[in-house]
Amino acid sequence: MAIIEATNVSKFFGSLQVLKGISVSIQPGEIVTIVGASGAGKTTFLQIAGTLLKPSGGNIRINGTEVSDLKDKDLAKFRNKHIGFVFQFHHLLPEFTALENVCIPAFIAGVDRRDAVRRAKEILEFLMLGSRLHHKPAELSGGEQQRVAVARALINHPDVVLADEPSGNLDSHNKKELHELFFTLRDKYNQTFVIVTHDKELAGMSDRTITMHDGLLVS
Repeated sequence: MAIIEATNVSKFFGSLQVLKGISVSIQPGEIVTIVGASGAGKTTFLQIAGTLLKPSGGNIRINGTEVSDLKDKDLAKFRNKHIGFVFQFHHLLPEFTALENVCIPAFIAGVDRRDAVRRAKEILEFLMLGSRLHHKPAELSGGEQQRVAVARALINHPDVVLADEPSGNLDSHNKKELHELFFTLRDKYNQTFVIVTHDKELAGMSDRTITMHDGLLVS
């Protein structure tokens, strides 16, 4: 079964049609990159796949669930449990430590506190952040902050991690480390990733690259 199955997805903002009938299937354990010029609709599609936006037409199934059938409260619960997000700007909460930031989605999901902390420590240690658990974001480097954001995305064992320009704010060294990390996580957890990127190196490393142009898939 596909992790994400998009069928004829369209999106209008007023009279502007941003997506013009997108159909694509993402398989378990795949690392798929989405590329294309700015304004091609990449981020809009990623937000619809992540249930942050509703499509104007078509539908999205995530691991067999037709998400358009879910009410808002159920959709929020589904998103928290089944989808992880990594953004260009990590969006860590500055008043909380790395460990606390990673635990927050698990707490929202109602996971027992001890279990959440144990899982968060396991992931952070795997990401070579075991010595940084109690540091706040301002005390971490850009690469460390983004790895904390990746750990947060993984805390609830999501079906898929959606990443929007995750390395766009990193220097070349941290960018290379983050790219390699996605493949390490796929190997360890069979994690599925869908990544919007302008980075040709990352696109070249991925299992499959989808090119978008003017709201359409062109390859």
